[in-house]
Amino acid sequence: MFPTGSWCIEESVGYLLARSRARLAKAIDAELAPHDITASQGGVVMMLASGRCATAADLVREMYVDSASMTRMLDRLEKRGLIQRLPSATDRRVINLQLTEDGVNLAERLPALYGNVMDRHLGGFSKDEIGELKTLLRKLLDADVSGKEGA
Repeated sequence: MFPTGSWCIEESVGYLLARSRARLAKAIDAELAPHDITASQGGVVMMLASGRCATAADLVREMYVDSASMTRMLDRLEKRGLIQRLPSATDRRVINLQLTEDGVNLAERLPALYGNVMDRHLGGFSKDEIGELKTLLRKLLDADVSGKEGA
């Protein structure tokens, strides 16, 4: 894909994606600081609020965070009174996660806070450019990279 000797990290898609994510996470951290949570913790709260995740294992898979880091994050959120851990009624090995009332209240405010950051960072983009960016990112996420046909 790249001719020998022409590769430049600053032009690497991976580098650009990582730098963009880091910049957005830093800005979200600043936006969420008054609420005493980080961007990652806010992501956990939003994933639980959406119903997309219900356990630590779900969050680890969805957010691509190692289980030890997720456990520490959940401990902090539980200590802050934003989540609670509840044993599963059907499988004693499973601990379900649930937002507390404070967690639900915070989850309701998070989309606007995240939106503020995105508006500032994407303010120079047209509506069409944002649509194209989302289309391309979805295409990247949906790409079959398993190397197996029909997988």
